[in-house]
Amino acid sequence: MSTGHGTGNGGRGIEIRHLRAFLAIADEGSVTRAATRLRVTQPVVSRTLAALERALGVRLVDRSTHHLALTPEGVAFRDKATAAVGAFDEALDPGRLRHWPLRLGHAWSAFGPYTTPLLRTWQQRYPSTPLELLRIDDRTAGLTRGEVDAALLRGPVDTPGLATEVLFTEGRVAAVAADGPLAGRPSLSLADLTGAPVVLNTVSGATTLGLWPSDARPAATLTVANTDDWLTAIAAGRGNGVSGASTAGMHPHAGVTYVPLDDAPPLPVLLARRDGPGHPALPRLAALAREIVAREQREPPGNSTPQEE
Repeated sequence: MSTGHGTGNGGRGIEIRHLRAFLAIADEGSVTRAATRLRVTQPVVSRTLAALERALGVRLVDRSTHHLALTPEGVAFRDKATAAVGAFDEALDPGRLRHWPLRLGHAWSAFGPYTTPLLRTWQQRYPSTPLELLRIDDRTAGLTRGEVDAALLRGPVDTPGLATEVLFTEGRVAAVAADGPLAGRPSLSLADLTGAPVVLNTVSGATTLGLWPSDARPAATLTVANTDDWLTAIAAGRGNGVSGASTAGMHPHAGVTYVPLDDAPPLPVLLARRDGPGHPALPRLAALAREIVAREQREPPGNSTPQEE
């Protein structure tokens, strides 16, 4: 079956099998594992990918490393290929598309206090479409790499090719060592944190030195790459951190105390997706996320409180 037009030879000769092979490689990150999934040999998958790239006139997969990665063109084409294969499968079996998992990424704190209500309500309303919540230590939680269909992000996002919607804002908290001098305070200011290094998650965190006035910033910083290392460094007394309020509930730590910050601006929580075709359930996800926030803010759950990182 031919599937439209490409930029190389007009897309002639492209069949559903080419798209399935490409999607298997994208999902598995390996030609060998893709071949196993498709129940064909590795050379067949390699030749199928090469034929697809020739037909489109672009390189879709970067083979320069041992772990295959999609090129920017490959990330963009993945959405189109997914939509095309989904439409093809739905035409043959309309019930099949409903079982296509919707992957929702986050780097930390997920949907804060609304995480459980979102997952439970989704399961009740759309049991045939699994909602997979995936933690990925990346500024866009795997969205730009094509690892998820949508992502819950915090702070400003200026990555090209993404569409974002602010779902709610949450206050910020200081994260300090539980046995340190700041842990017993009812609240803190940003100035209270300048006497020690500030621990910054430079991979997926939303806090930078720009949070402080230029003439009153912490004298030293300690950089880490994920939330787990951020918590460990603070618990060890190597510095203090700043996060969203949701972190207190989503990432409790025996060695860390979270204290409200009086003078820090609120942190926006965003739902992000890539521009262009995507999972058909994305509009339902956005609508439900808005509904959950509105409902829970009217009737705060008894066992949940807003939190952050």
